[in-house]
Amino acid sequence: MKKLALFLLLGCAFSVQAQLRNDDVHKLPEMRRNLTRTPIRIPDVNGYQTLKCDFHTHTVFSDGNVWPNMRVQEAWQEGLDAIAITDHIEYLPHKDQIKSDLNESYKIAKKEGDDIGFIVIKGSEITRSKPLGHLNALFIQDSEKLNVDDPLQAIDEAVNQGAFIMWNHPGWPDNKSTMYPVHEELINAGKINGYEVFNHMESYPLTFDWYSDKNLAPMANTDIHGLTANDYFLNDGLRPMTLVFADNKSEKGIRDALFAGRSLALFNNTLVGNPDLLTALVKASLQVVPVTDKKSEVTNLSDIPFTLTANGEMYIFPAGKTVRISTPEPDTQFVVENCLTGKDKPLQIMATAFNY
Repeated sequence: MKKLALFLLLGCAFSVQAQLRNDDVHKLPEMRRNLTRTPIRIPDVNGYQTLKCDFHTHTVFSDGNVWPNMRVQEAWQEGLDAIAITDHIEYLPHKDQIKSDLNESYKIAKKEGDDIGFIVIKGSEITRSKPLGHLNALFIQDSEKLNVDDPLQAIDEAVNQGAFIMWNHPGWPDNKSTMYPVHEELINAGKINGYEVFNHMESYPLTFDWYSDKNLAPMANTDIHGLTANDYFLNDGLRPMTLVFADNKSEKGIRDALFAGRSLALFNNTLVGNPDLLTALVKASLQVVPVTDKKSEVTNLSDIPFTLTANGEMYIFPAGKTVRISTPEPDTQFVVENCLTGKDKPLQIMATAFNY
């Protein structure tokens, strides 16, 4: 039976190969970019799965430049686990060319996601001027019901639909990350649940403490309108993303984790958020193995490079590389320079945390 199965397998392979080449057509093997995914290696921590997400993306159905299915393909190719389609409600510059309701872009993206096994989250961007600014309503059911004159009514409708609401780019457009009374009221009422530490090409250092001061989930997103390959040097690093620590890889798992505040913002090889999550991620990423009495090898299992300092020395651990170092004393306190627990507050971690 095994020989028969092997023969059939080889026969199928020969049949496919025969179809690839004849006197008229010489076809190349299936190695197209859209069939190739670059995985992002970031360890799971504390029993949670580390999911790589972008909760702020646009398509031609608002002011973006790509079709929704291509937004999904792009994210899959670049190693993400989930994206949210968050086209504007009030700003539709292509409405004369593309006539549809506000749910259509999600429907197209969701079909593509289902076809390739990728999580697509339904969202919409409530687009108003400051002081309210822009808010993404995620995990909603019907975008059309958010299309009302009063933005607070739109927020209430989103909440009624079970939305997680994210405050977008708090420093835009006046370069001031001001928290206005309307934000305080919405946060206190549980109607704003997260915020962007980073958006597209800019971070907002004054917000780095809000995850603890205001009990909000920190997030980093592309707010992408064109192609990510046009905006980011992906060969040199990762696109901005929100790391979500979920019980399982599902839309519900992501939603539950965000409401629980289990997220970190990742941008430009910098992480911002809760020190416990940061510590767990650094420990899971940097594997320390003693090789002699005085030397150790540190392997970075993550695609995030880490820079640590201690006692006037700097330790750089590139993504996916092993570095030999002098074994530190157990009471050495490291400062993880690219992990921030607040504005100008790098993470501190003891050498004993690495169990070398």
